[in-house]
Amino acid sequence: MALISDTNVMPLYGQAARESLEAQDLEVHSFTVPAGEATKCTERLFELIDGMVAARMGRRDVVVALGGGVVGDLAGLAAALFMRGISLMQCPTSLLAQVDASVGGKVAIDLPSGKNLVGAFHFPTVVLIDPEVLSTLPDRELSCGLAEMLKHGALFSPEHFCQVVAASDDIYARDTDVLARMVATSVGLKAACVSRDPREQGEAGKGRVVLNLGHTVGHVLEMLSDFELKHGEAVALGLVAMARLSQRKQIAPTPPAGAGGAGAGAGVAEAGEQGLEDQLRQALAALRLPTNLDEWLEDERASRMESVLANDKKRAGSSISFIALKAIGSPAVLSLTAAEIVSLLRDPDGDC
Repeated sequence: MALISDTNVMPLYGQAARESLEAQDLEVHSFTVPAGEATKCTERLFELIDGMVAARMGRRDVVVALGGGVVGDLAGLAAALFMRGISLMQCPTSLLAQVDASVGGKVAIDLPSGKNLVGAFHFPTVVLIDPEVLSTLPDRELSCGLAEMLKHGALFSPEHFCQVVAASDDIYARDTDVLARMVATSVGLKAACVSRDPREQGEAGKGRVVLNLGHTVGHVLEMLSDFELKHGEAVALGLVAMARLSQRKQIAPTPPAGAGGAGAGAGVAEAGEQGLEDQLRQALAALRLPTNLDEWLEDERASRMESVLANDKKRAGSSISFIALKAIGSPAVLSLTAAEIVSLLRDPDGDC
C-alpha cells in the first residue's frame, strides 16, 4: 500500500498513520511530495507511479491520501491510473479537503493553461475524517474550508449558510463538537448532490455541475495570482463574482432603493433587505475571507481573465455553463461567453 502525503502533513501525522496500517500487517510504502498547488503536475504524478512500480505494488494494493486537497487530487489520480485503477482511501487533514476535495471522486492535476484539466472520476473506497487534526491547521487554511461550506449552504440550505457564519468563532477556536456537526452537514449536502449525478452527466442545473458555484471565476483568479491566492480565497472572490453577475443578469434580487446593504451592518438574517452580492460579501467577511473582487478586474488582469476563462472545462463551444443563484438555496445555470462574464463583472450593462 502507498501512503502519500506532503512535506507539511507527513511530519505531523505520517508516523501515526504508518504505524496504524502496519499494525494490521500491511506493507506500507511512504511517499512525500512538496506541499503546494505546484505539486499537481505531470512530473510529480509520474514520479509517484514510478515509485509504486518500483515498490512492486499490484492491483490489490491501496493508495492512502493523507493531506489536503492537493495530496488528495494527486494521489487520487495516481490511484486511478496505476494498473488501470486501484483502490483509494482519502484521509483529509484540511477543512477544505474534509468538506469538499475528498468527497465526490474528482481527482486531477493542473496544466499551464488551466486547473484540473487532466483528471478522472475515481471514487474513494472510504473517507476518514477526524476534526481533531484541524488543531494544527493555520487559520488561513481553515478559512478556505469555510468558503466551501458556505458554498454548500448557498446552493442547498439557507439554514446551513447562516449556521456556518454564526459558528465562525467556535470554528476558529477549533471546537471539535461544533466542527464535527458543521463538517458532517456540509459533507452530507455535497454527498447527496454527487449521489444523484456521480459523473456530472446530469441536465444543466440539476446535477453536480452546480457544485462549481464560485469556481468558474475562482479558478481563474488562482491562476492569475500564480496561486498566491489559496483555493478557498479564490472561491470566496468567485462567489462575490457569481452574486454580482446573478444580479446584473436580473435573476437575483438587487438592494432595494435606499437600503443600506452590507455596509450598513445588515445581518445575514435580514436577507430580504439586501442584494445577493451584499449577502455574500457580509458572510465571507464574517468568515475572514477576501471580498475585494474589483482589484482583479483592472484592464490587464481582466484581459488575462477572459483568456483563461476561454479554457473553462464547462464550456460548450464558446459558451460557459456559469452557475448562478436566484437566491440563497436556489441555484440556476446561465450560458455565457468569457467576454460576457468579464464585461458584466466590470460594468452593469456589459459595455466595458
